[in-house]
Amino acid sequence: MASKVDPEKTNGADSEEETRTCEIEEVALVVPETDDPSLPVMTFRTWFLGITSCTILIFLNTFFSYRTQPLAISAILMQIAVLPVGKFMAKILPNKDFNLMGFKFNLNPGPFNMKEHVVITIFANCGFSAGGGDAYSTGAITVMKAYYHQSLSFLCGLFIVLTSQMIGYGWAGLLRRYLVDPVEMWWPANVAQVSLFRALHEKEHKAKGMTRMKFFLFAFAASFFYYLFPGYLFQILSFFSWVCWAWPHNITAQQIGSGAKGLGIGAFTLDWAGISAYHGNPLVTPWVSILNVGVGFVMFIYIILPLCYWKYDTFDARKFPIFSNQLFTNKGLKYDTTKITTPQLELDIAAYDNYGKLYLSPLFALSIGSGFARFSATLIHVALFHGGAILKQSKSAVNNAKMDIHEKLMQSYKHVPEWWFLIILFFSIALSLLMSFVWRETVQLAWWGMIFAFVLSFIVTLPVGVIQATTNQQPGFDIIAQFMIGYVLPGKPIANLLFKIYGRISTVHALSFLSDLKLGVYMKIPPRCMYTAQVLLISPKYCMLGI
Repeated sequence: MASKVDPEKTNGADSEEETRTCEIEEVALVVPETDDPSLPVMTFRTWFLGITSCTILIFLNTFFSYRTQPLAISAILMQIAVLPVGKFMAKILPNKDFNLMGFKFNLNPGPFNMKEHVVITIFANCGFSAGGGDAYSTGAITVMKAYYHQSLSFLCGLFIVLTSQMIGYGWAGLLRRYLVDPVEMWWPANVAQVSLFRALHEKEHKAKGMTRMKFFLFAFAASFFYYLFPGYLFQILSFFSWVCWAWPHNITAQQIGSGAKGLGIGAFTLDWAGISAYHGNPLVTPWVSILNVGVGFVMFIYIILPLCYWKYDTFDARKFPIFSNQLFTNKGLKYDTTKITTPQLELDIAAYDNYGKLYLSPLFALSIGSGFARFSATLIHVALFHGGAILKQSKSAVNNAKMDIHEKLMQSYKHVPEWWFLIILFFSIALSLLMSFVWRETVQLAWWGMIFAFVLSFIVTLPVGVIQATTNQQPGFDIIAQFMIGYVLPGKPIANLLFKIYGRISTVHALSFLSDLKLGVYMKIPPRCMYTAQVLLISPKYCMLGI
């Protein structure tokens, strides 16, 4: 939980004191409280490096998403890589004005500055799309073509990937006043990015101790050499378990000690990808949030799961691996889903009754079951702890809302009208509904199912966003979304996939866009430049469908 700076004593009439500094201590210590509006932002360097980095990250993340253990390459890679390239372009490009069809621009308007660097990173963030939204959209298309052998057209696939993201951007525009403008919505992950930007660009006066740039370079070199051991030279350190090593042929020991296929008791890892796999980057996640996840992990993995598996044998659990994402028959064999589907890719009830019920591994079953609790807890937590603030924000005029120093500095730029976002939202909804009519047999999701998904996504984005903006954790509601459409449209697996994309993954995109909008506030990027970059960077998504 973020701590707040003690407010200065005022006489109540001095409104300037309210905007002197940010109330969130972590933000006040890291984010600059100054701005230089004269810095160029949307330069040729910004567009070239931004689109290039976005395309590269989209390709790499889509490619690596098909691994058994997917590898996610974040935008920090491009944030570091584009700096020398940007400075190199500032040295060699001519300082000359050009006119292209009435559009005037300069290839080199001056030194490569921090605002250009921020917008390029926002481009790259689209290629990363935290939460795996793009990977899931393209993964769903892969499932439709590879597992269900559908002849999915390129245009239909393009509609799925494009509209799911555009709808997310529409939700982001509508929820800015709740998830970007309030001081309390501080988005912890952005603070680390701001610190890195300042370390890379700001010149520090010589003083005792280490400068930010030196610290960054030392940490960068140390992390590189550190990763050589678990990643290349001694890969056993990625998931090392002395329990499995001591009893290599004992099944129970493997179930207890394995860090990859068991409970992981006595196991440890030096691989940073494993350390940060399930709760994000622990360096930027608030300690209370990490502690909350840790307590839940111990209760779930070390208490509930062993009782269900070894003591009570819940649902014949001991017939199956303790940890697996596969489906099984009642004899513990792999379940062949092709035997229970019709040529129209719908569930054949008679074939299902004949083949038998399907079973899940204990951990997978409990994980799915806990999804209902997560969804309920998310709504109740936000209602109890943030409901009053949300209601107050809804009733009060935006101009009368309390502003910190960062929001006040942003007042010098033209803001983006809400109807700009509404155009994108209505257009993407119209394309989605068109898809449900034109490719009805392919997507299996009727128009009313699409509207149901839109309503669910809009309702859930706000409470999930509040939690992510304050704790850096994004609770999922995948299970409840799939359960809802499974109850309404039983026996239609493709409809279930599409409903999850529009009901859940569009929320992932919306939160990614909202996080970038808050980063734009911290770094004083003109809102209309942010809008232009975020809208136009959707176009590189086309390359995902060709991988």
